[in-house]
Amino acid sequence: MLEECSYIVLALDHADHALRLGQDHTKPIHLLVIDVVMPGLGGRELARQLGLLRPEMRVLYISGYTGDALAHHGVLDPGVVLLEKPFTLDALIKAVRAVLDSSPTSQ
Repeated sequence: MLEECSYIVLALDHADHALRLGQDHTKPIHLLVIDVVMPGLGGRELARQLGLLRPEMRVLYISGYTGDALAHHGVLDPGVVLLEKPFTLDALIKAVRAVLDSSPTSQ
């Protein structure tokens, strides 16, 4: 969906691959779009670890769980951007733009 809107996408299927890419990729990574709940290393922890390698990187979380359910269980910190599944292309693009345009301290 993002490639259709002219974004460059680095798609990975495993947290270990994402961490390796975070270490080895020579160009900036502006945005991490990640599911909150994943097998193994969860999305929040992966975002934290990648953030140590890429402090300029912003994060957009996606989930099939509601924001209230995630917040109730302490899965997401206040102020993070969550896009609930299912979402439309328009909703995805608006969320991506909002995260990219936000100040780093609001992440």
